[in-house]
Amino acid sequence: MKQGGAPSTGKWQGSATGGVTSPDAVVLPDPRARFAATAARLASLAPGNPMEDWLSFMARLALAQQQAVEAVWDILGATPATVDQAIDARMPPLAADGHRRDPAWRMALVRILYEIEAGPLPARARAVTAELRAAGPAAIEALAEHFLRGDVGIEEAGPALYVAAALQVYFTTLAAKLPAGKLRPLEQPGLCPCCGSTPSAGLVTATGKTPGIRYLHCSLCSTAWVHVRATCITCEDTRSVALEGIEGDTGLVKAETCNACHTYSKVIYQKQDMKADPYADDLASLGIDILVAEAGWSRHAPNPLLLVA
Repeated sequence: MKQGGAPSTGKWQGSATGGVTSPDAVVLPDPRARFAATAARLASLAPGNPMEDWLSFMARLALAQQQAVEAVWDILGATPATVDQAIDARMPPLAADGHRRDPAWRMALVRILYEIEAGPLPARARAVTAELRAAGPAAIEALAEHFLRGDVGIEEAGPALYVAAALQVYFTTLAAKLPAGKLRPLEQPGLCPCCGSTPSAGLVTATGKTPGIRYLHCSLCSTAWVHVRATCITCEDTRSVALEGIEGDTGLVKAETCNACHTYSKVIYQKQDMKADPYADDLASLGIDILVAEAGWSRHAPNPLLLVA
């Protein structure tokens, strides 16, 4: 593992006419593109990878999520009054641990199971999907609560993978309906301003109005929001942050470590590969997680699909 010094910082870029161009503080997801992009990226990363079979399966799962978007497309979003009340209180409008889910989210789960079962599955995996199909609404909702509250048991890990995937579709679709211009960062800027969840990874942009900006990408609702570089997303420390990478690789994915709270988060550098996807490249860079964990740091928050898979 390559030891890094203090990470480089992004710079604001002035326009030709003077003034400063500000980045969009919050970027809402496009549900009809988000999962398709992740599926395509995973499919391109899988061949020749030591985790080829697993990455190929995750590509199939992301494609199933894409198909499931239509199942929840017409669900009503949060009311303007609810959004305004949450924003005034510096709370996420779609708080994952308090949001009253529309039961229609389970239609996304049904569609995901249908798409996954249409392809090849090991007998054990097919038994998991059959178990979910046989479960009643109460059991499925209980599993959803366990996932959203971070207390999935080992015996629930298989079914929880598909429940997590369906909840991602549901929350991503709802987040897309929020008024982006009203949303503000939370008091804890390392959490999603839409649903309060933790990010899967951060991506440092190479294009757009302000290249070099770090956006954190929500692990649940796919919203992206600006977070200052060279600042720990867990404790906001700036003095003991460093970058760790694998010696000799492209430098596409690095771990930003913090010696103040002993956590790390993934940082993906778009300039190294314009096709980089914060969700796919997080899954494909599991080797960095292993090396950094062995060196004594704990991940800020796990990728939810990686956690239950």
